[in-house]
Amino acid sequence: MNTLLIEIGTEEIPAGYIIPALNAFKLRIIASLDKSRIKHGDSEVFGTPRRLALMINDVADMQDAKTSTITGPPERVGFDENGRPTLAAEKFAAKAGVALDRIKVTDIKKGRYLTAVIEEKCESSVSILEGILEKTILSIPFPKSMRWGDLSISFARPIISLVGLLGEKILDFKVGNIKSSSQIFGHKFMCPGKYKVESADSYIEVAQSAGVIPDIEKRKAILTKAIESLAKEHHSKILEDDELVNIVTNLVESPFPVVGKFDDEFLEVPDEVLITAMREHQKYFALVDEKGGLKPLFIAVNNTEAKDMQLVARGHEKVLRARLSDAKFFYEVDLKSSLDKFTGKLKNVTFQEKLGTVYDKTLRIGKLARYLAEESAYEDKENLKLNLDRASQICKADLVSQVVIEFTKLQGVIGRVYALKAGEKEDIAFAVEQHYRPVYSGGKLPENPTACLLAVADKLDTICGCFSVGLIPTGGTDPYALRRQGIGIIQIMLEENLVFPLTSMIDKGLEPYIDAGDKKEEIFLKIKEFFKNRMVNILTDRGFSKEAVISALRVSFDNLPDAALRIKALDSLRKEPDFDPLSITFKRVENILKKAKTKELPSVDESLFEDPSEKELFTAVNEVKQLVKGLIRKGDYDKALSGIAGLRPKVDTFFEDVMVMADDENIRLNRIGLLSAVSGLFKNIADFSMI
Repeated sequence: MNTLLIEIGTEEIPAGYIIPALNAFKLRIIASLDKSRIKHGDSEVFGTPRRLALMINDVADMQDAKTSTITGPPERVGFDENGRPTLAAEKFAAKAGVALDRIKVTDIKKGRYLTAVIEEKCESSVSILEGILEKTILSIPFPKSMRWGDLSISFARPIISLVGLLGEKILDFKVGNIKSSSQIFGHKFMCPGKYKVESADSYIEVAQSAGVIPDIEKRKAILTKAIESLAKEHHSKILEDDELVNIVTNLVESPFPVVGKFDDEFLEVPDEVLITAMREHQKYFALVDEKGGLKPLFIAVNNTEAKDMQLVARGHEKVLRARLSDAKFFYEVDLKSSLDKFTGKLKNVTFQEKLGTVYDKTLRIGKLARYLAEESAYEDKENLKLNLDRASQICKADLVSQVVIEFTKLQGVIGRVYALKAGEKEDIAFAVEQHYRPVYSGGKLPENPTACLLAVADKLDTICGCFSVGLIPTGGTDPYALRRQGIGIIQIMLEENLVFPLTSMIDKGLEPYIDAGDKKEEIFLKIKEFFKNRMVNILTDRGFSKEAVISALRVSFDNLPDAALRIKALDSLRKEPDFDPLSITFKRVENILKKAKTKELPSVDESLFEDPSEKELFTAVNEVKQLVKGLIRKGDYDKALSGIAGLRPKVDTFFEDVMVMADDENIRLNRIGLLSAVSGLFKNIADFSMI
């Protein structure tokens, strides 16, 4: 058993490419080892902007042996009447590559046949790896790849070195015009040149001696500790930004942070603009005081330790000054216009070629939001509608502001800043920012009723509009992020307990796009199914069983919060120890009803009862029906299901004592009707046949 090391040395790879590439590389190599029957231990990946590396422990020297059995002619053909091998047997042995005396007779389905066990030749792990590495390396996926020189291959960036070691053995392979060796490149500036790796196990030590920290988590920990320490020296704290830490970690091979300053005059610009300018363009960390207020300080992280770090700091300050000057200029230009003026400019901004301008969209959002407010259970609806009228007018205004044109990630954020500066109510201003939420599944949700309804209206308008013109997500294609927006609507409705009917909401959302008719019905059903699929995904991701989710949604999902309550109760019931016998009983009820195929059943007639179990079940059903009705009205589905489950002994006794499919039609239909009443109790909550 030996450690396998593969390192791909490259020119600088974008930070966001590194971890996905390493994970894909690891999966592909491990899949190849498994397919080739090469035993191995655990694995670990390492990466910097200039190298992608993989180590796998305890890799076997040889692949495992493999035997297979092949079948030849029937026994009667392979041996004569005296039991001697015939020419057919000799030919079969030759074809199988085994001696004649290794041929056996085996009983198989077709009869007794000649068989031979073939042992495949085992290859060394070195030989197999050398044969697969080029193809595997070139199969690593990247958002964008490039070609270089006159080579026909492509990769994220040009490959400049390859290392392949199994223990101390150098793997012999090529990718393009680069041949493998046991030498890695050191840090480009601090330790230039090549460094020999004697064995795979010494890789980390050699890399670190060459000025490189290949372990991403270790490099991240060193970076985090260094910037926090530096911030503390300046009586400051790092503005928390885990994503930026991850990005910067993969921008350097070794981190060397330095503190810089910027002029106080820039603090007149909103913090969000300054932070974004530092973060997005320069990958600098902003510093704040104990109360979270932005300070005129930043930390830049270099890939090299310079002799004069103050000189380096001044260089960063000069670059940032230019960036912040631009940001300040854009901000001051924006302040000369009003939000209403920005909104007017939206008439010249296309939302989607077939769906009109962004200005048109704001009008649709306003109407839809007003409708949602009227249907909601929020208090003070008139004030809410006034807030929504104004919020919908200005919610997209900042899209044409100079700041958002320069810093697109500030859409909504800068709209909120400008709205507050213009004297808009806080609920309206924060709705402008938060109507984009959630930005991703599980992300922050809008925080006030105006923002919640504006967010739902905006997302629903996009979904209905896109579906109406055929822009429906398929497979991996979803250019308008409709799935994310559908998930966002559901998450808001569940969190805010928005109980207005989904069907009415979709119908209202389609009004501006399509008139009533067959086509509208077709699109309506597609959107409804789209929401159903999103609901299934959300609730299964939350840990509910898929069976419980689907069975509850099959009954109804028009009221999403109510559907979630039913699913939660049903999932809890499924975890009870006596659920299996309960399930068997009620599935039997459903199966009988399905086989009966009776569309219309008469009311249950007590005079037709022949057995006490019928009367007992009928009485119990009526009692539970009244109980369940009240519990469902309160949304207490746990107790409702518990009450229904309590019928099981009566149902079991009924099945034991009577023949449901009696010869007498009236008695048969009466008994089927009684079972239908039992089934009907469950169908207020879920389709039990699906569980």
